[in-house]
Amino acid sequence: MKRTFEEALAHRRTYYSIGSDSPVLDEEIVHVVREAVKNVPSAFNSQSTRIVLLLGDEHRKLWDIVKATLKPRISAEAFVKTEAKIDSCFACGHGTVLYFEDTSVVKKLQDAFPSYKDNFPTWSQHTSAMHQFAIWTMLEDLGLGASLQHYNPLIDDEVRRVWSLPEEWELIAEMPFGMPVAEPGEKDFEDLSKRIKIFR
Repeated sequence: MKRTFEEALAHRRTYYSIGSDSPVLDEEIVHVVREAVKNVPSAFNSQSTRIVLLLGDEHRKLWDIVKATLKPRISAEAFVKTEAKIDSCFACGHGTVLYFEDTSVVKKLQDAFPSYKDNFPTWSQHTSAMHQFAIWTMLEDLGLGASLQHYNPLIDDEVRRVWSLPEEWELIAEMPFGMPVAEPGEKDFEDLSKRIKIFR
């Protein structure tokens, strides 16, 4: 379903009720990721964002890692609830997008432009956020629902090990997605007059 950018922006929501089906072929999902990575801007054209797209068994493997990592860290009672949430909101989806930033790129920019050294890690996060937003919105435009999760840094080492990823790739967020099976909750909006000032 193609929308205007404004419509797509308004329509993007957080979906926790997702299923493993997809209204589109996996190649369309791959296309969305490739277009976002190619076209989303970055400070100094750093192109520091790295994406790992997990589908099928690889997607489920990630959420098994999350559960295995959390289980020894929380009480048995708390883990029952955590496991149920992971299984019913994330692992049950069609896939997961993992967002990384390549810290070696950030370090090179810090060395090349020492006057901006302290800014590059922040700008790297800005770049990641734009990729997250772009892919999230484009996935929803395909008819998929998604949410943004942050089980990093707890799972970082195991994720790098399992998928043989470079040490320099820092995990920023995880985005499970799938066919929406229920509507998202109501979204409250803060009074815009408190958030926007206009001077003419």
